Amino acid sequence: MPQIAQILETYASQFFWLMIVFGLVYFTIGHGMLPKVEATVDARNRKIADDLAAAELARAEADDLGDSGEADLTAARTAAQAKSASAKAKAAKDADARLAKADAEISAKIAAADAELAKATAKALSDIETVAAEAAADIVAKVSGAKITSAQAAKAVKAVMSHG
Repeated sequence: MPQIAQILETYASQFFWLMIVFGLVYFTIGHGMLPKVEATVDARNRKIADDLAAAELARAEADDLGDSGEADLTAARTAAQAKSASAKAKAAKDADARLAKADAEISAKIAAADAELAKATAKALSDIETVAAEAAADIVAKVSGAKITSAQAAKAVKAVMSHG
């Protein structure tokens, strides 16, 4: 078949130029573009590694700051609790002093009121004895018609009041 015999002659020049084009493409991409791509990938990998190292360093510093901040917070909390306890103790002491002073004032007022009440009771009892003696003298005079003196009536009222 003559068509098959011509294939090699017809396509040999096309195959030659195909190899030349592929060779140019290979050398252009392999020696021109590939190093740039590799350099970009390497730079990107370096940047990522540097960023990860910086992030790790920042995390370590943040942990240190957090620990020191927590220690400061604990110290401040302890100091605040100590001040609070001191203020409570002082307030309790002041309250106890005011309460003792108020108790003393109230006790003095109660003692004065008791003395005044005892005086008023004694006066009332003496007034009752006087009134009772006068009433007894009037009653005896009206009931029996006998006349008794104020001294006798007072003596009789005292005798009755002392026996209850």
